[in-house]
Amino acid sequence: MTAGQVTVVAGVMLSLAGCRVLATGGDMPARIVDSSDAGRAELQATINSVLHTEVTLADDALTASDMLVIEYGPPGSIDRAPVRGRVLAAPIRFQLVRNGAACFLVDQRDGARYRLAATRCTAR
Repeated sequence: MTAGQVTVVAGVMLSLAGCRVLATGGDMPARIVDSSDAGRAELQATINSVLHTEVTLADDALTASDMLVIEYGPPGSIDRAPVRGRVLAAPIRFQLVRNGAACFLVDQRDGARYRLAATRCTAR
C-alpha cells in the first residue's frame, strides 16, 4: 500500500469515527415529561423489539431518572416453579437522552439508538 493510499484509508477511518461522535455529541441525559399513552406504548414496543421478548414496564418508567434497568427474571413457567438461586446475568441498561428536540433511547450494551418520536422529554 502506498503512502497516499494509507493517508486516504486513515482519513476515511477518522471521518467515520467523527460521524459517530458528532451524532451523539449533543446528547444530554433526559427524563420523560407529560407521559402519554402513545409515548408509553412506543417505549414498550421499542424495548420489546430490542430484546425480542415482552417485558413489563412501570407506567412511570423514565419519568424520574434517565436510566432504565431491565433485569432477567428467574427461569420457570406456569407448570414449573422458578429455580431457586441467583440470576447471574448482568441487567440490561438503557439511557434516555435528548439531542436537540428529539428523545432517544440508548442501549448501553452497544450504543444503539432508538428515536422515540411520540415521547416528550426534557434534559435533566
